[in-house]
Amino acid sequence: MRELSHLSFLHFPDMIPLTSTIPPHFPRASLHYLHPTLPCPFSSPPRRRLSAMPIGDSPTPLRQSSLPFELKDKSDFDQIVSSDELVSVCGFGSLLSGSMNGSAERSARSTFPDLINFRIAKLNGFRRVFAHAAPIFFERGIAKPETKVVFLFCLFFCQKLFFFFCTISWHMYTFLEISSLSVEPCESETLIVTTFEIQKSEIPAFIEREHEFRFLAVIPETLNGLFYTTPAVLCARYSDEEYFLNRCKGSEDILFQRYGKYGITKIWMDDILPCRAYLRHCVLAAKNLSDMAYDNFLDHTFLGDRSTTIREYLATSGSGIMEEEPPEDLKHRYGG
Repeated sequence: MRELSHLSFLHFPDMIPLTSTIPPHFPRASLHYLHPTLPCPFSSPPRRRLSAMPIGDSPTPLRQSSLPFELKDKSDFDQIVSSDELVSVCGFGSLLSGSMNGSAERSARSTFPDLINFRIAKLNGFRRVFAHAAPIFFERGIAKPETKVVFLFCLFFCQKLFFFFCTISWHMYTFLEISSLSVEPCESETLIVTTFEIQKSEIPAFIEREHEFRFLAVIPETLNGLFYTTPAVLCARYSDEEYFLNRCKGSEDILFQRYGKYGITKIWMDDILPCRAYLRHCVLAAKNLSDMAYDNFLDHTFLGDRSTTIREYLATSGSGIMEEEPPEDLKHRYGG
């Protein structure tokens, strides 16, 4: 099988076999494992700006120089719970679904029915990447683990014999359209996101629903550049090794029940493509939110090669995705 890097529209730096198994030695948990080739963007001091008013003050105010930090288990979330028992959540994909004109925040509210204070914000130092398999797409029948064959025709000319002859060669590429969206550190990037508050009591369900992610406490900004004083939780890139060790507690049975039964042997991969229905949903969500959010999503969201933007993908090999309707029973859920 030939690597996807031979395709003209993709440039994958670190190909990972789809059949890779979990190595016996686990690396120490670190933000550097969000992606092995990324520089850590948190070493430089944050910019000094006035703070925006939060929904509620944290019981123990956190210094911006200590952020972001990882929330490894439920008890860690207590550090970002406000005095009125609320937790801020940062949305960057389907949780962009909403509007600022008083109508229902469709996708966000379907996930968090009792959310409050839905608003647009800005997050510096992160980029969006489609680079992990999501079992929910298999459960809902919208994952497309397909194989396509590409034929390459080569024409040769022999001057001495004065004739042409044509040979046909073929190469097989796997296109797994199964990827969901996460974020990872990138110093030069700025994302338009949403932020809102949920009840502290919703944290266990949130952790269970977003099981494959690394949870980071971050400080979003208002569009005017003012930092919020209460951190928000962000779903960031994890690693297979840490996921197996921390979320699955080293249990192959847990890993199988969540992923293995769908034939997924590796979660975080750079050589998969977005789930088509989900990508369409995210693009529509951003478009419905605002023109600024729409352009930001198209130009600051990448395929696993970290080079191809979603705008470029939809204009080339992903053309037609925005015209595809989701299944009838999912039209409301994946309608932007």
